[in-house]
Amino acid sequence: MLSEPRSGRLAAWGNALLAGLVSPDDAVLTIVGEDAVHRVEGLPGESAPVGLTLALGRLRTLGASGLRIALPAPGHPLGLSGPPEFNARALEAEEAVICEGTALGLVPEVYEAGPAGDVHIEVVWHCLPVREAPPADVPSLGEAERELAEALRDATAMLSQLDVAGSGRVAEAAVDAYRARAERGREVLAPGYPPRAVRVLELAQRVGLLISVASENGPGGAVSASEIAARAEALRPVERAARRAQVAAYNSVVEERGVR
Repeated sequence: MLSEPRSGRLAAWGNALLAGLVSPDDAVLTIVGEDAVHRVEGLPGESAPVGLTLALGRLRTLGASGLRIALPAPGHPLGLSGPPEFNARALEAEEAVICEGTALGLVPEVYEAGPAGDVHIEVVWHCLPVREAPPADVPSLGEAERELAEALRDATAMLSQLDVAGSGRVAEAAVDAYRARAERGREVLAPGYPPRAVRVLELAQRVGLLISVASENGPGGAVSASEIAARAEALRPVERAARRAQVAAYNSVVEERGVR
């Protein structure tokens, strides 16, 4: 949850490119980020994987009017609309991009390549057919913001009762990592996104920090199995709300343009 999903970067900067707000080079550079390379496999008209610049241009030619994301989890097909084959691939990857206007979707597959000591990340986006239908369980920005604030308040109260620690080396490292990312650049979304989307996404990222600290910082004061189970139960709706908020934020520019 703390890491920005690759589908989010692709959708955000792909939308900015489709709107003419950024150049292809700038969009692709940001999408790839710290990965070594991204390729798209299965693109109509291409017999072999192609680079992102060509792929985004081809999707525009095929009629792509906007890019949405899906962040599904078991029992929660958030942002998906089918068919089952695409949903299964997206669920395995825990993310996907839906290309509005093309009946196509992209699912990332991440590889480690290179010799020991010099390993780098390569990403292949598999282009697959999708069903053109309303995505599952995607809230509006306003709904997502309210839901996330309420879930965070309820979970914080319950975690406090359970005496879940928010300190220690793991927690401090998580906080430091979050602050370092924030300081590297405040542009959490691409040009063209409404300010409320930025605010909702930042809140979702902060909630992700809480979930990471509470989940990974040992048992804290929750010394019994029942208390540990209660902590997990408290975090579950918060994690769900944070994923819904992320999807609402990344998809908001498509909704704002009236793309359906």
